[in-house]
Amino acid sequence: MPFSLFSHPLAELAKRRLLPILTVEEPAHVAPLAEALLAGGLPLAELTLRTPAALACVKALAARGDLLVGAGTIRSVDDAKRAVDAGARFLVTPACAPAVLEWCGRDDVRVPVTPGCVTPTEIELAGRYGVKTVKFFPASNFGGVSTLKAYAGPLPDVKFIPTGGISEKTLPEYLALKNVTAVGGGWFAPAADLRDGRFDEIAKRVKAAVEIVAAGAAGTAA
Repeated sequence: MPFSLFSHPLAELAKRRLLPILTVEEPAHVAPLAEALLAGGLPLAELTLRTPAALACVKALAARGDLLVGAGTIRSVDDAKRAVDAGARFLVTPACAPAVLEWCGRDDVRVPVTPGCVTPTEIELAGRYGVKTVKFFPASNFGGVSTLKAYAGPLPDVKFIPTGGISEKTLPEYLALKNVTAVGGGWFAPAADLRDGRFDEIAKRVKAAVEIVAAGAAGTAA
C-alpha cells in the first residue's frame, strides 16, 4: 500500500525519527538502494537534487509505492514543482526561501516542506508560512545539540530535523532532545558505497540507526 494512502509525511518522519539523505548519481542504484533501506527497516528517504539524475531517481523510487520519498536541495519554486511532479511527497530546502514556502502552502499544492533554518529570525520567518518543523542545517557548524537545547525554551512550538555533520556516534544525543522530530544524515549511504555497490553495508548502517532509535524509545518508556 503506498504511503500516500495512510501517512502524512511529517507524521511518518516523527514516527521513524530518521531521514536518510541520499545523493544518487546513477539511476541503476535506485532499486538496490531501496532494498537496502527496506532491509534495514527504514522505508523512507530524501533524495537531493544535486546530480543530473536526481529527478529520475526520485521518480523511480516514488513509483515503487513502498517507500516515502522526499526531495532535498530545493532552492526555487521550479525545483519544487519538478520534484513534486516526479513524485516527492515532501520537500527539504537548504535555506528559508519564502517563495518556496508560499508555493508549498498553496491550496492547490499543500506539500509539506522543511526549510533550512539556523537563526531564530529564520525560524520565525518560516512560521509565518505555517511551518512548525524546520531543518536545522548545518547542525554541527551551528552549535548542534547545545543550540537546539537553547531553542527549546523560547521556541517551544517548533520542531527540528537537524542535519549536517551528524553521524551514528552522535545520533543518540540528538534523538534525546524533545524538540527533535527526526535526524537526517548522509552517513547511511556514502558516495563510495554507492559507487562500489556496497548496498549490504548501507543496509547495516540503516539497521544500526533504527536500533539506536528503538533503544532510545525503550529507555524513555522505562
